[in-house]
Amino acid sequence: MADEKFSMKTALNSFIKKDQDSAPESPDIHFEPIVKLPMVETKTLEEDEDILLCLRAKLFRYDNEADPKEWKERGTGECKILKHKKTGFRRILMRRDKTLKICANHYIYPSMELKPNCGSDRAWVWSTTADFADEEAKEEVLAIRFANAENAQKFKTTFDESGEEMAKYLKQTEVMEKVAKALGYEDGQSEKDADGDVKKTSETNGDTDAGKGDSDGLSSKLQELKVSENDKKRGEV
Repeated sequence: MADEKFSMKTALNSFIKKDQDSAPESPDIHFEPIVKLPMVETKTLEEDEDILLCLRAKLFRYDNEADPKEWKERGTGECKILKHKKTGFRRILMRRDKTLKICANHYIYPSMELKPNCGSDRAWVWSTTADFADEEAKEEVLAIRFANAENAQKFKTTFDESGEEMAKYLKQTEVMEKVAKALGYEDGQSEKDADGDVKKTSETNGDTDAGKGDSDGLSSKLQELKVSENDKKRGEV
């Protein structure tokens, strides 16, 4: 009986060795690309902004057109509060995981207020009159839910601070526009001196003209919420 087992084991080992010896090696195949494309640098429009907050969350929107009206999930991913390096304007930007598709994109205005969602300590609700997630301004009621109450509180703190800072910038812009209007420095207008010669605003008062330039820049930033999906790629997640 022992001899029979030894014979069977020897035969099995011999078969395995023979099979390994006869197995063909995998060829190392390499194909050169037919067309080589140059690297293209794309911009996300976040290059000129500082990240004040970045937290993972789940976003919802209230669908008023549904019957009955209901909350619908809009996406899960990183929610950022960004501050522009030059203007100081602050906005919320959120992209979905993997696809990086934008699901929230709007400025934080002083009138916006975070309210608890169904008494939860890790969720907030707010409304915006101009969200550009779909590349056009839409009035939305949004809700966001975080993993824990600590993250939710961090979001609220930064959100509220951003609203206060935006109020200062908007007030400054309003004052500068009124000054520019009172002095007649609007839309590139010129004024005449005592001799009737036309004098450019930059020659008349350099400081005031510079102030108007800043005012125009701040005002125009309010219209620059649209983020092209063609330029949003930043790499694989």
